[in-house]
Amino acid sequence: MPKQFSRYLGLAFVVLILDQISKHWIEAVFEMHQIKPIIPGFFNLTLAYNPGAAFSFLADADGWQRHFFTGLALIVSVVIVFLLKKHQGEPRYATALALILGGAIGNAIDRMIFGHVIDFIQVYYQHWYYPAFNIADSAICIGAVLMVIDSFKKENTPHHE
Repeated sequence: MPKQFSRYLGLAFVVLILDQISKHWIEAVFEMHQIKPIIPGFFNLTLAYNPGAAFSFLADADGWQRHFFTGLALIVSVVIVFLLKKHQGEPRYATALALILGGAIGNAIDRMIFGHVIDFIQVYYQHWYYPAFNIADSAICIGAVLMVIDSFKKENTPHHE
């Protein structure tokens, strides 16, 4: 296995481990919806369960969404591993893929074991609250932003044929 490919798989693994450790810790220490202010007026820790997707999309569905999102995450993870192998020489793009991979597997594990994703990071301002999220969600979002940045950088790079 090439060295770069291993590094990116390692990054995905670190994201996965940090995500799972943080979720297990929050469940051990917090009761459902308990709030602990970290930065008053901006940031809390809380325990929340999300049976749907991002922003609780389809959370009220009849349960089929658990299997759908788990299967989707696993299929996407396989595709990402192939893309990582192919693009391991492109650091920004490969880092984005690794972050998304670690996050997707982290949330898929929650869905397979618990039937929901464990969220615990709450950002807010006055009466506005952003939906609770977790480390996996953060990694996926950072990876997506890196992909967008990478797409702009690629457009500006001259092509050599």
